[in-house]
Amino acid sequence: MSPEMNSRTWIMLLILAALWGGSFFWAEVALQQLPALTIVLFRVSLAIPALAGYILWKGLKLPRAPRVWLAYMGMGALNNVIPFSLIVWGQTYITGGTASILNATTAVFGAVVAGLLLVDEPLTPRKIIGAVVGVIGVMVVMGPKAISGFDLSNLGQMAILGAALSYAFAGVWGKVFLKGIAPEVNAFGMVFCATLWMIPIVLLIDGPPSFDYSPAVWQALFGLSWLATATAYLLYFNILRRAGAANLMLVTLLIPPFAIGAGWMFLDETLALNTVLGFICIAIGLGITDGRMLGRKGA
Repeated sequence: MSPEMNSRTWIMLLILAALWGGSFFWAEVALQQLPALTIVLFRVSLAIPALAGYILWKGLKLPRAPRVWLAYMGMGALNNVIPFSLIVWGQTYITGGTASILNATTAVFGAVVAGLLLVDEPLTPRKIIGAVVGVIGVMVVMGPKAISGFDLSNLGQMAILGAALSYAFAGVWGKVFLKGIAPEVNAFGMVFCATLWMIPIVLLIDGPPSFDYSPAVWQALFGLSWLATATAYLLYFNILRRAGAANLMLVTLLIPPFAIGAGWMFLDETLALNTVLGFICIAIGLGITDGRMLGRKGA
């Protein structure tokens, strides 16, 4: 039987959506002064002391088995390094609201990937139909120009879709290789290993950070690290353990309202009609995939 969602898990999912919705806004603020990869390095590295302090307070111990740390290296790449980098880079060409809508395809990708790779979350005909509807929604968001030729805006949107697919694989990876380990420990191990990935990448591509940033940018960086990463991933691993990878991906459908609201209030961003219609289509696709729209859980 597939894992179910209860009221407590839904509350955790809404909080997670608010934190990750804010991450699109904070990333846009940070992009005013920092390159994309450096923002990702700050996001994961500043989260380390926050998570370490929480683990010490809880009296938890870190695993010693090499296989677990290898799993953390994989999780850090799939759930942090690849998607964070693609999303922030993509936001240099598209708004945070549009990015959050395309990121909502993670829920559809997550259901399909989990269905293909996990025995307890089987791929059913309705999940396939939902995925097709979700892809149609993506095509609506991207518009006719995506067919006629690629430009930087198109590439930015494709980057977000690549991030969504990486998140989907990360959900399965975490469930398979990190089960039975405290969520707080998994969160620390993941961002620690993500930092190990990012340090040489940033030094090679962006060079050493200058640290001479405005107060607003520092606030955005700490929002990204302490709230949208440290706090968010404590929730993430708890939801993954409670409800499964496919249910966890539902959060990406709840993120856009928060991201769009922040962009509208503070950055004067607006959305085109095709973007709104595309999001509605993606939402319908997720509703079909999840089964609640049809009032059933089976095929």
